[in-house]
Amino acid sequence: MKTRSPLAWGLLFGIIFGFLLQKGGVTKYDVIIGQLLLQDFTVLKIILTAVVSGMIGIHLMKSLGWIQLDPKSGSWGKNAIGGLIFGLGFALLGYCPGTIAGAIGNGYLDALVGGLAGILLGSGLLAVAYPRLQAGVMKRGHFGDLTLPRLFKVSDWAVIGPLSLVIVLALYLLERAGL
Repeated sequence: MKTRSPLAWGLLFGIIFGFLLQKGGVTKYDVIIGQLLLQDFTVLKIILTAVVSGMIGIHLMKSLGWIQLDPKSGSWGKNAIGGLIFGLGFALLGYCPGTIAGAIGNGYLDALVGGLAGILLGSGLLAVAYPRLQAGVMKRGHFGDLTLPRLFKVSDWAVIGPLSLVIVLALYLLERAGL
């Protein structure tokens, strides 16, 4: 029974996240394109809010001993491959994976047909190419499980506090500018 608990929590938080994406309007193609054209900053505001609340929430749970974080090993090559796949899908369809799921839930056919097909096709292509990529480009620029607190040799909160303040200030300035 204990092994199902993380999946149940994941499902619950996924449903809540999807609901909030939909309520925020970022499952709409026009809102996403408005962000890409720097005309509608709704997406940026929601992402920054999610980053601050997620960063504080995750590290609060870690501090309380409720969870343990195990950052995965990274490299500049992995980031480049991931960024290219994400960017290509975003450029072709105007959705990211999270907003595709929300848009499908809203009944948007472009997300269902193009988005779901793109996720399946992209996942399949990556699965086929993964062994070759892993042996080559994904190893380039390996930096391990480095995090900002580890890089600067400070506590997690020494990064989270100032970063949260900067993000909240940016959100305030966006709102004040009417963006």
